[in-house]
Amino acid sequence: MNIKAYLQLSRPANIVTAIADILAGVAIASFAAPIAKLSPIGTILLCISTIGLYGGGIVFNDIFDLELDKIERPERTIPSGKISLKNAWIFGSMLLIVGIFAAFLNNSLSGIIALFIAFSALIYDKYGKHHSFLGPINMGLCRGGNLILGMSIVFSTVSEWWWLGILPVCYIAAITMISRGEVHGGNKNTLYFAAFLYFIVSISQLTIAYKLDNLLLTLAFVALHSYLIFKPLIKAISNPIGPNIGKAVKSGVLALIVMDAAWVSVSGNFVIALFVLILLPISIKLAKVFAVT
Repeated sequence: MNIKAYLQLSRPANIVTAIADILAGVAIASFAAPIAKLSPIGTILLCISTIGLYGGGIVFNDIFDLELDKIERPERTIPSGKISLKNAWIFGSMLLIVGIFAAFLNNSLSGIIALFIAFSALIYDKYGKHHSFLGPINMGLCRGGNLILGMSIVFSTVSEWWWLGILPVCYIAAITMISRGEVHGGNKNTLYFAAFLYFIVSISQLTIAYKLDNLLLTLAFVALHSYLIFKPLIKAISNPIGPNIGKAVKSGVLALIVMDAAWVSVSGNFVIALFVLILLPISIKLAKVFAVT
């Protein structure tokens, strides 16, 4: 078995960003319960869940893109023949099943959220990404659901703070909109709107941090995040060619970890925020070996 090919298919650098979502959600759960009372086993189960859900979603994305990839990206794992279509189906299905099962082991609410994420990911892979308006929202729901999945470590947190999941929807919708120009080049108006969505997310984090009296800590993380996402995006707006768009997408995906660290900092927990931030160099290292986009 070609292990590297299977890793390539599941985009490990991206999966690290999904783990950061869970840790951010767990930190938000500390709004409702002392951090010391949060279950370490539950956190591990939810991290395993997101690995399965995100990895499975990515695998099925490539499965449904096979005919297009034969033309535009023949070097990808399935069209190149490194992994057969049948084995890709088996691998993707196993990842989704593991993701759902691990979530149910935490609690029933986590399991229901995992089912929603898996369903949303498959809908996006097959239909959503072909729709210019609903596609980005569909993809954003997967990521927002992932943040809420982390919150579900404490059952009661979701009913009070679920609305924070809307902001990752905006962020991922922005990345998805940008990625549409990855092959043939992008549209400046689309890129400007994506920048506006990025701005909304950052302002929202700072606003909540201000209300919780953690503004200075969060400001440092938001500043780093803004630098990472806006620098390549501004370059792409100036010259919206495929390679520049690709770099903006890659930066947006990897910077998800910094955005999640910013969410942790909103809770005032510097140690956990720093731990989440440490995931960034790990993801960058993986991104040099395995594709992100």
